[in-house]
Amino acid sequence: MKVGLFIPCYVDQFFPQVGMATVDLLQRYGCEVEFPEAQTCCGQPMANSGCVDDARPLAKAFVEIFADYEYIVCPSGSCTAMVTHHYDEYFSPTDQGLLNVKKRTFELTQFLTEVIKVDSLDVNFPYRVGLHKSCHGLRELRLGSSSERMEKSYSKAKQLLDLVEGIELVDLERNDECCGFGGTFAVAEEAVSCMMGNDRIHDHGEAGAQIITAGDMSCLMHLDGLIRRQKKPVQVMHIAEILAGYQPEPAIT
Repeated sequence: MKVGLFIPCYVDQFFPQVGMATVDLLQRYGCEVEFPEAQTCCGQPMANSGCVDDARPLAKAFVEIFADYEYIVCPSGSCTAMVTHHYDEYFSPTDQGLLNVKKRTFELTQFLTEVIKVDSLDVNFPYRVGLHKSCHGLRELRLGSSSERMEKSYSKAKQLLDLVEGIELVDLERNDECCGFGGTFAVAEEAVSCMMGNDRIHDHGEAGAQIITAGDMSCLMHLDGLIRRQKKPVQVMHIAEILAGYQPEPAIT
């Protein structure tokens, strides 16, 4: 299957290893992966800030650039949700280009579980891992059950991590609470954002996590900033890195 790789801006600029891990993972399951070099920001930061006129041309460009791909895969729940849940206001309700792109766009764990239907992984990761469930993936893409809904417990990320040899997923006290990043929220409400982030780090620490993982590098970037400044003995890794067989930095014990 031909996959168009949709890489968020911050991953492209700050965490290229996450993009490479995504490619490694998709190719392992027989995908023909292409990275359209014309892609730009999906427009989420502008949309979240109310700058609709600035977001519109980016949405139009995205649909045009990814129009011919059988599947579009992104290692980010929030950017995927922007395309599948928030592009409608920039197009007419009958725009076939948008309709096609929306139904072909998948977050990485969603694609691996729903399309490829991965049931085995030949990787070893002998560490205690805390799974952070990012808000957009959880509450817009429904990548897992959330505590405010009466529903059967499930998690696409956990479903995949359970296939990793040697991994120990720790139990959190509040397993689907926001990390406090929220994009521009972290700038406008810095103190609240940091308090929320520290609460999440404390929860993982109390559970004994050596690694915090998630499907959104934006959440992990926020948490990692707090961790590094406080010199806490925990690292962050995107779930694509773990599933691809990447190992943490040597400092981990």
